Amino acid sequence: MGAHAELNKRIALAIDDPELPRLTPGLTTRISFHVGSGASTLAVENGLVAFDRAVGDAEVNLRASEEAWEKVMQVPPPATFHSFTAFQLANPEFTLSGSPVAIAQARPAIERLFEIVVASPPIVVAKVDRNIEQVTGRYKQVNIDGVEHDIYYEEAGAGTPILFLHTAGADSRQFLPQLSDTGLARSNRMIAVDLPFHGRSMPPLSWDGSPYQLTKDLYLSWCTAILDQIVGDRAVAIGGSMGAAMCMVLAAERPERLLGVIAIEPPFRSKGRRNPFQHNVNVHASLHNSAYVRGIMSPLSPQAERRRASWIYSQGAPGVYPGDLSFYSDEFDGAVVGPKIDAKRTPTVLLSGTYDYSATPADGEKLADLIPGSRHVVMDGLGHFPMCENPDYFRSFLEDAIRFVEDNA
Repeated sequence: MGAHAELNKRIALAIDDPELPRLTPGLTTRISFHVGSGASTLAVENGLVAFDRAVGDAEVNLRASEEAWEKVMQVPPPATFHSFTAFQLANPEFTLSGSPVAIAQARPAIERLFEIVVASPPIVVAKVDRNIEQVTGRYKQVNIDGVEHDIYYEEAGAGTPILFLHTAGADSRQFLPQLSDTGLARSNRMIAVDLPFHGRSMPPLSWDGSPYQLTKDLYLSWCTAILDQIVGDRAVAIGGSMGAAMCMVLAAERPERLLGVIAIEPPFRSKGRRNPFQHNVNVHASLHNSAYVRGIMSPLSPQAERRRASWIYSQGAPGVYPGDLSFYSDEFDGAVVGPKIDAKRTPTVLLSGTYDYSATPADGEKLADLIPGSRHVVMDGLGHFPMCENPDYFRSFLEDAIRFVEDNA
């Protein structure tokens, strides 16, 4: 069966997906998929999705050769052939056309569609024993540069202090799988914070309502205060994406407060994560932003876990996600930060997933070259959010990284 016929078959099955109606409220559009000289169209009328094999004018058009689409149909597909947003941002074999607003409005439906089209059997590993009831949450008033912040954090376990730092636009729920891990809790005191403006940590009362924008200096002041006033001891800093970038900044500028760092999906320079519709009155940001991150996960991660991981992104405050990207995507530069890290003083582990096109394994390798003595591990089959998109499979990578830090601290 050719790629076009196979794509038609998979789309026809996908349109009955129970999740699609939640992602298309009030949407009316036509989306065409061009396979070589052939094409098929998905029609959405006031939120109702239908598949039309006839070719017609469409608001959104995705084009690639027959050979490129054949890679999409592989089980599993190669990296950057696994999601709609990967096609758009990281795969030159695909061409996307249409008005930017139309593409942004259709993104949730198209991203979900390709989750189904490229569905692959998840990586099977032993189930990790977890007890969510061992996790406790509380608030603490933290003074940051003379400003009082009501910081929410969750904690579990006893032993080596670990501070988890969440990704841009998210919150500490990303690390619930680790906090609830009974094995990790036996030897580690794990703390995961909601940064100010994120999750359950409110903006300070002194905030004047102006647009939120994160900078390296502001983020560093937050983390320094959290280490001093919540953790209260030298800790292993473990962060994902934006949190990975800050782990490296902490290792470079606040090594005396650390036992070591584990950077999950560390960027080198991640200039492509900004999107004008992450905060735009013409687009439903809760739907758009959760879809935008779905595309950067692995098709081999369990669908239920991926859905939860994206759910967090549907609940961020307006403007916080792009405000975080001011640091992650605009300011952070691994070429500047990496050489400042002394891995002999601050053991450093870099963990890169093969399906991550924002912080690629090649980026991790470049960082490792700049940090002599650091350890770089490529995690085959994982995406940008391994701690929550596939926590059972990620567990062995994390455990090995913690052991490396402890052995070299």
